[in-house]
Amino acid sequence: VQLVESGGGSVQAEGSLRLSCVASGITYKGPCMGWFRQQPGKERELVATMEGYGRTLYVDSVKGRFTISRDNAKNTVYLQMTSLKSEGTALYYCTTGQYWLTEGPVFEYWGQGTQVTVS
Repeated sequence: VQLVESGGGSVQAEGSLRLSCVASGITYKGPCMGWFRQQPGKERELVATMEGYGRTLYVDSVKGRFTISRDNAKNTVYLQMTSLKSEGTALYYCTTGQYWLTEGPVFEYWGQGTQVTVS
């Protein structure tokens, strides 16, 4: 499985960015997709996830401002980010995995990350 992110960059506070992640090599059905981020010196945290049937989950701090979506025909997942704040500065990672009944989504594969800087 390969995940390639793009769309990061520098933006002023209250600006917008759209991250993209193209996935290849996924063989399991109904993959869960997600975006995590990591700030320097901090642990990686969940930003948004989407299960195979479309159910989404967001961290409270981005609700109403970020939107995760996917285009199955293009094997691409997006993260539309609006009203960005300085605390949004981080390395954003795309991830994918399977959904397990007993555990929920288990993310196994990760991209290299794309940097977002909000000033």
